[in-house]
Amino acid sequence: MPKKILIVDDNLQLRSMVKSYLTQEGFSIETASNGKEALFVARYEKPDLILLDIMMPEMDGYEFIRAYSREADTPVILLTAKIEENDKVVGLELGADDYITKPFSMRELTARIRAVLRRVGKQDAPADLLRVADITLDRAGRVVKVGDRQVDLTSSEFDLLAVLMAAPGRVFSRLELLERLQGTAYEGYERTIDVHIHNLRNKIELEPNRPIYVETLYGAGYRFAPQNER
Repeated sequence: MPKKILIVDDNLQLRSMVKSYLTQEGFSIETASNGKEALFVARYEKPDLILLDIMMPEMDGYEFIRAYSREADTPVILLTAKIEENDKVVGLELGADDYITKPFSMRELTARIRAVLRRVGKQDAPADLLRVADITLDRAGRVVKVGDRQVDLTSSEFDLLAVLMAAPGRVFSRLELLERLQGTAYEGYERTIDVHIHNLRNKIELEPNRPIYVETLYGAGYRFAPQNER
């Protein structure tokens, strides 16, 4: 499956040129003309990497990174015409993974994209053993323990817990969790996640009605509680 790239730039000609070249290189491409539009596209398309201009109307690149980094850890390469070192430093400090200064060659841009994706791919390789608070989850053995007590989970409950434990504090919507479990997500079916969460809490929580591990964020979804909030 091709990697999906989101190009965010207010210059239509540049967006079209980069889209055409990267499509030929085998990538799937989405585009947006400013940070506000990019937030909408990114939330629904879930790109593997974002090429992000800094100076844009409505919402600039810095504002986009601040907003979207609270929702996902998608790698970002800044596309900037600015040459001041401080502008690049600010972007990197906000969480950008790399930058390239306009004008740039398409070969260099493609090389940087592939390098960042390789680096992130290595970082994102799932660990076989997850430990958060007093819960241990062994992916290889499909075993979950709360303290010293082994808990028997269904396949869906196990996979759901693994997703949540891999990113403590991150809020996942029902549709996103459904997609992680099934590979697809359809509105109307996302309430099945509530059933899995209910059953999971009955097995891992001391008081299922007052959960300390799997929390509900009303109107948003679910998360595994950060350790610093215990």
